[in-house]
Amino acid sequence: MMTLDKIPQIKHISTGNFFLMAGPCVIENQEMPYAIAERIIETTNRIGIPYIFKASYRKANRSRMDSFMGIGDEAALKILAGIRKHFKVSVVTDIHSVAEAEMAAEYVDILQIPAFLCRQTDLLVAAAKTQRVINIKKGQFLSGESMRFAVEKVREAGNEKVMLTERGSMFGYQDLVVDFRNIPEMKKNQVPVVLDCTHSLQQPNQQQGVTGGRPELIETIAKAGIAAGADGLFIETHPNPAKALSDGANMLHLDLLDELLQKLVRISRAVR
Repeated sequence: MMTLDKIPQIKHISTGNFFLMAGPCVIENQEMPYAIAERIIETTNRIGIPYIFKASYRKANRSRMDSFMGIGDEAALKILAGIRKHFKVSVVTDIHSVAEAEMAAEYVDILQIPAFLCRQTDLLVAAAKTQRVINIKKGQFLSGESMRFAVEKVREAGNEKVMLTERGSMFGYQDLVVDFRNIPEMKKNQVPVVLDCTHSLQQPNQQQGVTGGRPELIETIAKAGIAAGADGLFIETHPNPAKALSDGANMLHLDLLDELLQKLVRISRAVR
């Protein structure tokens, strides 16, 4: 069974608190990821929350051709590796193809499989073979129960270090809804289950080709996820979401993270 102690450099496991995967949607430049990581690490160390820094080195699943995808793979991956080394923190990033698995594994501790790609057998197997921890996001088109097949693919490829993330289900063409039954359902696979509190509030397929969102509901979703038994939370955060180059419409303002986490820890302790 995958346990948090399998994740390199993760701290505060003994507190019994949920773990947090948080950071900007994508690496935008050299300076901002370090500033965000420093803020989050100060908060999680003070509160006692196990923390994993999250940022995509490249965004491949964009609606429009002119959407920002990244600053360049090698440059962004080196920044992630720098954060990992400087702060002594575990790092997670997305991969989108078989070739990316081995490349990204040289720089990060956790490889994340995007929701749209969670059924791609070749990608899951390639990720598993790196022996990194694998976080698989549940497709918006799948039930929690059906994610057992994705877990089985990773395990059959020789890797037991796998997590699952709930990120909402399609509700019509332009909205998502979170079915909190998926959390206990996916935990039946004997893996940590994470709730993605920000992507679950996306409003995809907008006419302008830029995804919308409902960030004012992040706290509501997060509270419900903790009460439903989520082992971890995934939150994209930014010091100025309105100017973020990707997914700004559903990100949490960085200034709001500290107070939110304190509330969530109290809920977590109440439902243990």
